[in-house]
Amino acid sequence: MSKFGLGRGLADLKEEIGNIPDISILTGAERVVVKQIPLVQIGANPDQPRKTFSDAELSELAASIKEKGVLQPILLRAVTGRPYLYEIVAGERRFRASKLAGLNEIPALVKNITNENAMEIALIENVQRENLNPIEESAAYKNLMDKCGYELSDVSRLIGKSESYIRNALRLMSLPDDVKVLVEKGELSASHARTIAVAENPVALAHEIIENKMSVAETEKKVKNSARSNNSRAYNAKTIDAGTVRDIENKIKNALGVSVKLQEKRGGAGQIVLHFDTRLQMQELVEKLTR
Repeated sequence: MSKFGLGRGLADLKEEIGNIPDISILTGAERVVVKQIPLVQIGANPDQPRKTFSDAELSELAASIKEKGVLQPILLRAVTGRPYLYEIVAGERRFRASKLAGLNEIPALVKNITNENAMEIALIENVQRENLNPIEESAAYKNLMDKCGYELSDVSRLIGKSESYIRNALRLMSLPDDVKVLVEKGELSASHARTIAVAENPVALAHEIIENKMSVAETEKKVKNSARSNNSRAYNAKTIDAGTVRDIENKIKNALGVSVKLQEKRGGAGQIVLHFDTRLQMQELVEKLTR
């Protein structure tokens, strides 16, 4: 018996969707059996990260299914209030190819899975198989964070990639739709797209990159020397002028009786440093701050 609770002789769910870094929903003793589910009773997951499927790949898989059948069951969950009884969690490509192959039914594992865990599994399946284009991958991370309240660290643990990797991927979401389409079509690389995400006019810059076949290094130089978007971190690097900083420091000094240093960092973050000269002054400061 595998740790996923599958019956003997079935493809292990780990084989089905790749190595899974810590998804608790797939552990435990729940028994899952393969059922033949009519295709008409199955619908796609609206939160499926992968939005585009290659016709050539689907046709190739459909030909294989006609010859050998569906070798790996897809993963479904029962749903209500939909025009179908089951929703795909993993295996939409096999589902689509089975339709092309003229099948009426498909082998499936039906499991009780929450919306959040369905999104997790769908993301992992596609990321680990490298099925997503950069825009789909970025949108999937954002979807998890927006709908499930995930932090960068949560997504990092889930898919086994660094927080900096995910942060860079998310930069693509700030691009205009016209630029996203160019990335999806493969006309503009993800590296170029991330570089121009902070530019004031990324659409014009994207077409200039394609037309002049600019390298990423050339693009970085171009962006560095051009106007920045209002949403870029560089634009927000200095939002408080020196006079205002002094006024804030003086107000705090007058209220607390200690010297103050306001230090602003990139993006609007920063810190306020309070200086005391004696232990007694420290105790008085603590009393004022906690009063």
